Amino acid sequence: MSDAFTVLWTQDVCRALRKAGRTGERPPVAFSGVHSSLPRWAGANTGDTVYALHVNQRQVYVVSQLRVADRERGACCGTPPATWEDPAHPGHDDWSMLGSDGCGAEPVHVAATPVRFDVPVPGDLLAQLTWQNRRGRTRVLKYVVDGRLENSISLQGFYRLTPESAAALHGVVAGEQGRGRADDVIPGAGPGMGPP
Repeated sequence: MSDAFTVLWTQDVCRALRKAGRTGERPPVAFSGVHSSLPRWAGANTGDTVYALHVNQRQVYVVSQLRVADRERGACCGTPPATWEDPAHPGHDDWSMLGSDGCGAEPVHVAATPVRFDVPVPGDLLAQLTWQNRRGRTRVLKYVVDGRLENSISLQGFYRLTPESAAALHGVVAGEQGRGRADDVIPGAGPGMGPP
């Protein structure tokens, strides 16, 4: 059984995505780091789902649903840097805003829904979303007031969702797909999905 996670894409990342015209495009890659500025995708394996979230004016949005395809540096990543001045992943320059030059950045190849900024997480669901660590301890978001997120600190990082919360977020994305957006489908993606 696959797991599901969330990662927060910051204002800077989302601004860069918009500026580069990536809205409506499917990211082929994301990046895992070793620093708080680029969260480490610890525990994510092939077949797992990651929900890239964004907070804008206290509203949380699902920007993209990403399914991990592999975590290896491939030919698509380009020539590895010979010096610290060389780009780390020149083959993915179009998606560099996702952290290609971050501290210890490693590519995570994904199958993803198109980048969008208009898929809100309903306020009642926001207060119920639950994450679970490897020891089984759960937590909910802090600072949710009247269905809005007053402070995004508890979203910052890379966190495993409970199966129920994964199903709920999948429902948010699938609900948008049901509104004439069949191009937003990742085949087989969903809560509790097995290997691709």
